[in-house]
Amino acid sequence: MAAITEGHVPTIAIEGARKQRGNLTQARIRWMVLAVVLGLGLVSGRLVQLGMAETDQTIEGQTRDAITATRPPILDRNGLEMAVDIRVPSLYAEPRRIIDVEEAVRELRTVLPDLDEDWLRDRLTGDQGFVWVKRELTPAIQEAVMRLGIPGIDFITESKRFYPGMNEAAHILGSTNVDNQGIAGIERHMDTESVALLQELGLARGNALTPVELSVDMRVQHVLHEQLMDAMTRYQAVAAAGVMLDIHTGEVIALASVPDFNPNEPATALVKDTFNRITSGIFEPGSIFKTVTMAGALDSGAVAITDEFDARYGIRFGRYTIDDFHGKHRILALPEVYKYSSNIGTIRVMQAMGKDNYRAFLSRMKFDKRVEFELPEMRVPTVPDSFSEVGAATASFGHGLSVSPLHMATAYAAFVNGGNYIAPTLYKRDIAEAEALYERVLRPETSAYLRYLMRLNAISTGGSGSRMNKAAQGYRVGGKTGTAEKVVDGRYSSSKVTNFFASAFPLDNPRYTMVIMVDEPKAENAQSGTTAGWNAGTLTGRVVQRVAPMLGIAPDFSEAVDQQIVPAEVRQLYPEGF
Repeated sequence: MAAITEGHVPTIAIEGARKQRGNLTQARIRWMVLAVVLGLGLVSGRLVQLGMAETDQTIEGQTRDAITATRPPILDRNGLEMAVDIRVPSLYAEPRRIIDVEEAVRELRTVLPDLDEDWLRDRLTGDQGFVWVKRELTPAIQEAVMRLGIPGIDFITESKRFYPGMNEAAHILGSTNVDNQGIAGIERHMDTESVALLQELGLARGNALTPVELSVDMRVQHVLHEQLMDAMTRYQAVAAAGVMLDIHTGEVIALASVPDFNPNEPATALVKDTFNRITSGIFEPGSIFKTVTMAGALDSGAVAITDEFDARYGIRFGRYTIDDFHGKHRILALPEVYKYSSNIGTIRVMQAMGKDNYRAFLSRMKFDKRVEFELPEMRVPTVPDSFSEVGAATASFGHGLSVSPLHMATAYAAFVNGGNYIAPTLYKRDIAEAEALYERVLRPETSAYLRYLMRLNAISTGGSGSRMNKAAQGYRVGGKTGTAEKVVDGRYSSSKVTNFFASAFPLDNPRYTMVIMVDEPKAENAQSGTTAGWNAGTLTGRVVQRVAPMLGIAPDFSEAVDQQIVPAEVRQLYPEGF
């Protein structure tokens, strides 16, 4: 009996131990399951929280969509690209994700040493979602930064504007800022029109937009810009500018003003004197304004093309006498008044019309308001509301009032196109669209007289446009010079002048008008002077000689062509011309 009892004790102990271990294992499993459930609950809760959180989609106030928005290409009238978008990487940081700010600063400056250390440390410190570090970088720099492997540092691809022609069309195109928004020129005008709306609607983000076609011919633009740069050197001028219009449509074929800037580097536009003198500069136009006086007087019927005027003596106004620069001091026929650029004769022509009627004609030609034009860089002209006798006299030959060269080009277009005023434009416009906008300001007969006077000034002996005509032989150019003394310390300076030449061609079948300006020229040589015929005139001739073949105008040296331009009244009374 004792042996049996002793044999049962170990078996009972072993079974109890096994049961205890089983209970413990089950408890552990239950705790593990509970832990897993709690862990999954926490993760799920965090995921829900993150899913409900609104992600910061801005970088310093700019939405990512706005940053990546594109702009439409800008093309010239022949389809040549003037402005395009290129894709560039820009570096940004998420400060809240950066683990070691000092390390990040140190590593980034190994690739971008131009970044200020204190500035960069301040940018990378804090709890902001996104901040810019450096924008518009090269792919090589992007790769070098990515190799650093810094948490919280990344890139976003932006659109950057690129201008293949660089300075050549700077004042037409303007430029964009680092956010690819237009800040000047046609780029800014586009943002006030369709581009801003497209971006707002989300249609300009990574999409190919319809190109914007301008009226500009980059072939002509290249020649004009090149010749203006040459004039700056040749005449040691402080500035030069020019604009060419299609007289029938008002389209700007070329527009340039130097000194200028590189739109690929917008900061260069802040350099002194780089403003657009064609639109945002206003000047006393000098004798090119005599064409305006002739137009008004002839159209009013107050004078006829065959009338004569007493230019023997200067005209006195109180203590002052107005005389001619190189006076003939004799009776002059109206065409002679024009070709000899007689101040005395021009005043007589204006007086025959009457100063009030003359002032009203200036309003008809819109000289007293800003030209309707796409460029935002525009100045309001300064033309007195009414004229005194002496004010009207000086205004008749382009002094005592200031207008832009674009005003003059627009007026000359109406003078030679049959008498229709058409506002200029930088966008393509066909003849049907233009004719719907015509505003008649002159009779067709007056326009014919003006074409004759302009051509006469170019081909006749003593005409101020003869040097221009020599440079553009065969292309039937005509026009008028203007030399205006600049005001220095409240007084007119005889040594500092602004010169103009306003022209049109070919005058047997007019198609284009152009105004050229040379500011403060010096004499080219010992024989030349500083009057407009020597610089602005010959510069006009050189431009026409280069661009006329591009525009499909063939030279014609026949004298019979010029006879077609002379009105019948003049041929009858002055068969030998002047």
